[in-house]
Amino acid sequence: MSTIKTCVSLYSLQDEYLNKRMNLSDIMHFVKEKGAEGVEILPDQMLKNAPDISEETVAKWNRLIGETGLKPVIADVFLNTNLYKNRTLTHRECIDLLIREIQQAARLGIHLIRLVSMVPYWVIEPLLPYCEKYDVAIAIEVHAGMAFDVPETKAFIEEVRRVNSKYAGIVIDTGIFCRKFPRVVRDYETLNGTSPQVFDYIDTLFEKGSDLHRELVKNGGKYPVELEAAIQSEHDRMFVPLCDGYENYDYSVLDEYMPYIKHFHFKLFEMTPEGPEYSMDYKGLLQYLHDHDYDGYVSTEYEGNRFTLPGHQMMEKEQVAAQLAYIKDCLKEIQG
Repeated sequence: MSTIKTCVSLYSLQDEYLNKRMNLSDIMHFVKEKGAEGVEILPDQMLKNAPDISEETVAKWNRLIGETGLKPVIADVFLNTNLYKNRTLTHRECIDLLIREIQQAARLGIHLIRLVSMVPYWVIEPLLPYCEKYDVAIAIEVHAGMAFDVPETKAFIEEVRRVNSKYAGIVIDTGIFCRKFPRVVRDYETLNGTSPQVFDYIDTLFEKGSDLHRELVKNGGKYPVELEAAIQSEHDRMFVPLCDGYENYDYSVLDEYMPYIKHFHFKLFEMTPEGPEYSMDYKGLLQYLHDHDYDGYVSTEYEGNRFTLPGHQMMEKEQVAAQLAYIKDCLKEIQG
């Protein structure tokens, strides 16, 4: 039996935080008020001196957790291998950085770390003793444009399978389950000069159950003739590579990976006035997860903020609240 719970990534409210309209306390209380059960945090973004946070910061965090009753579910970690101008970090330096992240998560009462896509597979085995010591699992994000057919992602998942530990797994970002190309992206990028013909072509791919990433793979990386015809300018040619970051997998792609899935990012570009998200079928995915006995959190991750049109107000709070309400309604129907 599934036990699907709601969560919000505080990434979703980053503009509210950055521009000081809301502080961390405001945000935590807001997501709880809107019905979230758990919280996902980017420590680098919202905790001073992360991953070497002070005892005062830990105490403030614990106080917020106590006040809100939110479950501290997951910390998002970015492995920055380019800290120096003249070289990338060594393996040892990478491992040491991630050990500090594991230790920080434990101090915050968090038992899961999301590693950003493309973190190398070789971090897993040397980190496992620390994961076990601090009771913190690590999981790679499977993200559109960096999903199951990308060599680095495949290598990480194969290593997860090999070590066969509850402390290593994957996080699924639902950008791999777009059923339409996001309308807010089209509107924003058209205003920036991208030709409508490019989006018209991409829309036809989604209508037939495909996507640009899949077409490029089938075509050996070359642009199909229809896409070449749609490209009207050098601006178009520069923008098109970004469009393969919206994929259209069937949910069945998850069948073999369910034992390793620790968490879901429910990507959000645009909640519509009539209810569903414009480009994704959350209800269909929640039904799939219910049918496959998923026991975990689905985390709101709003990215439509980056496509806010000039002169328009960012709608972070409204979009997060709308998605939470919709998911809760879906879960009532699906889980009872």
